[in-house]
Amino acid sequence: MADSRIARPSTDEESAPLLQDVSHPDAPSQQPSNESFAERVSKIVQEPLSPLSKVLCVLALIFLLLSSVFIGLFAGAQHKLNSRNGEPKPVETVTVTLSTGIVTATSTVTTTYSVPIPSPTGVPREEPCLSPECITLSSAVLASLDESQDPCNNFFDFANGGWLKQHLIPSDKSSIGSFTVLVEENRRLIQQILSQESSSISAMSQGTDRYDEQLLKKLRGLYNSCMNEDLLDARGATPLVRVVKKVRDLFNGETTIVDISSDKLQKRDGDDKDDRSGLTAAVAYLHSRGIGALFEANIEGDVGRDPNFMTFYFGQPNLGLPAKEYYEEEEVTGAYRSVLERLLLTLHEEETTESETEAASPKLVIHEERLRVWPPWPWPPWDGDDGDKDGDHDDDKPVNRTEEAHKLAKRIVKFEKKIAAASLDLTVLYGDPIATYNPVPLSNLTASFPEFDFPAYFSTFAPRKFPETVILTSTTFPAALSEIISDTPRSTIQAYLETRAALALAPNLGVNTEAWRAVRSLEELLRGIKPGAVGDRAEFCITKVESTLGFAAGRYFVQETFGGESKEKGTKVITDTVSAFKESLKNLKWMDDESRAAATQKADALRVKVGYPLSPDTRNPRSLVNYYRLVKVHEDTFFENVLSSQVNDQIRMWSKLGKRRDQDDWLLVPTKVEAYYNPPANELVFPAGILRPPFFSQHWPSYISYGAFGAAASHELTHAFDSVGRLYNQEGKLEKWWTNSTSEGFKRIEKCIVEQYASYYVEDGRGGNVYVNGNLTASENIGDSGIIQAYRAWKANYHESALAGNEFLLPGLNYTREQLFFISFARIWALNIRPASAVERIRSDPHSPHRFRVEGTLFNTPEFAKAFNCPAGAKLNPPNEKRCLFW
Repeated sequence: MADSRIARPSTDEESAPLLQDVSHPDAPSQQPSNESFAERVSKIVQEPLSPLSKVLCVLALIFLLLSSVFIGLFAGAQHKLNSRNGEPKPVETVTVTLSTGIVTATSTVTTTYSVPIPSPTGVPREEPCLSPECITLSSAVLASLDESQDPCNNFFDFANGGWLKQHLIPSDKSSIGSFTVLVEENRRLIQQILSQESSSISAMSQGTDRYDEQLLKKLRGLYNSCMNEDLLDARGATPLVRVVKKVRDLFNGETTIVDISSDKLQKRDGDDKDDRSGLTAAVAYLHSRGIGALFEANIEGDVGRDPNFMTFYFGQPNLGLPAKEYYEEEEVTGAYRSVLERLLLTLHEEETTESETEAASPKLVIHEERLRVWPPWPWPPWDGDDGDKDGDHDDDKPVNRTEEAHKLAKRIVKFEKKIAAASLDLTVLYGDPIATYNPVPLSNLTASFPEFDFPAYFSTFAPRKFPETVILTSTTFPAALSEIISDTPRSTIQAYLETRAALALAPNLGVNTEAWRAVRSLEELLRGIKPGAVGDRAEFCITKVESTLGFAAGRYFVQETFGGESKEKGTKVITDTVSAFKESLKNLKWMDDESRAAATQKADALRVKVGYPLSPDTRNPRSLVNYYRLVKVHEDTFFENVLSSQVNDQIRMWSKLGKRRDQDDWLLVPTKVEAYYNPPANELVFPAGILRPPFFSQHWPSYISYGAFGAAASHELTHAFDSVGRLYNQEGKLEKWWTNSTSEGFKRIEKCIVEQYASYYVEDGRGGNVYVNGNLTASENIGDSGIIQAYRAWKANYHESALAGNEFLLPGLNYTREQLFFISFARIWALNIRPASAVERIRSDPHSPHRFRVEGTLFNTPEFAKAFNCPAGAKLNPPNEKRCLFW
């Protein structure tokens, strides 16, 4: 027996035949034939075929014919596929000839077909979604792009260039952007609800619920009163004159109180007429109508002690001009003086005309009974019918009203400029909650500002609820305001208060009144709007409906737009982003374990509100009727309707004083294209108005939704941990909850952000540049950096989302999902803006210009550069050491 360990010879050395005659194993092997191949073929052909051979030949012929047919069909189908995906691929032609010899007949079949040149095998191509929603979305994305731009150097224009060319700024607007377009779409939906041909939902509600009937009656009454331009023009400035006259009479009249039981005016016993009482009464009246003057009053949680206990905040007021810088520019202050002068003159002329008319026909006097919307509420409805007590002209010498108005306008501007100088810079007001939290006893405030009677002021709004402690946003402002008032003539203060009312309320008059035109001219200058250009009246009226009865309008808007899985899918984007943020905390080198644990707890404690509020409950018309019970609406008194609503808002605000926070309360109505993070409440709020294209749709693929709406979600989430939000703990209380080392690490990166954005600028339209205030915009820029959390949230959920069929491709878009994520992010910031308006925003808005909200953010996002394969050295692919990497 041979040894099995001996190596077997290689096959090319074997000489024994592989097959032998097994019946004769010992027979000698057959020797190879010397016949040629042609001789063997000729011999086989000449041999007669057996019946079996004939059958096999026929079957072989049939098989070859069928194979030829199938090969031809396959080649044609492949050619069509190649043509669908682009140009037909090169092919080679192969000719197959079949010859079959049979005794009785000889048949030859020739088939010609095309075979694609072999190519590497890859993943089967995904078919794009072709639903109407997908086609619409794909078309919108394609239309917004400008593919001539380099995404690695100019991504804002790459993603939005097409959109910007298609959306020119209307002559009556200062800008147009993705936000404003959606705002207009939302308002058109409200307009449809309010039209006589109401939507199916509002019609159904009107027919089945008396509370819906009441709501729709108020909404339509307010809208119709606004649209009645003939009546507004006929009334002229009379409604405004009556408010201004009330202010003047209060400022110059005796101290009065309201008898709650009779709602009549009375003298305060034992109180003599003095300057303080008149100033207090006039300011209280303006504040009760939502008109700012001298200082700002607000009711919010005591963030230093108990964020859920609502208390009184005393702060600096808004000014006639939007920012301090404007008071240093003669062109602007000159125009502002002119507007004030025009207002003072027209108010006097209208008042004189009205007085003469009333004297001739007393029956024409229209009283303000509609403003007394809640008799038990102690608003100061002083009649002020004791004449015009100017106080500046005791003799009978004629007064040159034009000259006097000119002098008063100059003094008002000077007065406001002093208030502006005494006010905090916006960087402190918006960016330092510790510096603006200064609790003091009420007696401290009254001592610092003795010209104002605070007990009388509080009794106007909240009797028996005087706050023992008040919060000052500035410790120096009350004393500075006191000094300014002491050094200012009473006539100037009176004129200031009168023009505050006029500036706030003149837009509610007819567009042909002098007061309306005067106020509009200031807006045209500050925002670069074409002089005299007036937009659609319906758009303005819907804006008023939204601002005055917004929760009621929101009920029907939500029913129309926020159905299906919108709430669930929108909430999932937010909660996924929160989860991604908590996961990213583990990798932050500048945050230590103690601070990381606290940050995780705060993220877990966030309250997420999506779509619509529960207080008032937009699902319950009775709740909304109760919320707006004080708003009296009449179709012939638009101006008074607006005042009535503003009174209602102030009553609701002051009713919170000394109470616990309503955790279901919202600061925005459902139709708003906005979102916010509220630090004292530690809540994220996203109205239904923003959960619409180009931000969100329940029918979109996830990479689009997370790129667009995820940007909004991550921005608001990041606010909880930005320059301001990081100073509030998980309960909304101002507290040091980060360690010193973590705080220092944060500040280093914050400084990087400040310096980065301070290098950006906008053109002022006059050949100059205005640079971004890096300190003012720091918190918002840090918020924008949160886009990386939305990206990580999408990536973390990709597998699950793909299995659920939510990562489908869109037709015609030759971009990866990662690229489309960032494109959808950039598209929400599309904006065309006039230079004057851009300058105004830089001076007054804590947000950076939209271009830098895109490119400044992506500069600090390495994932973007990777998605677009940006080369080293590209503007949006800097070295990591130059990036400001927070998360």
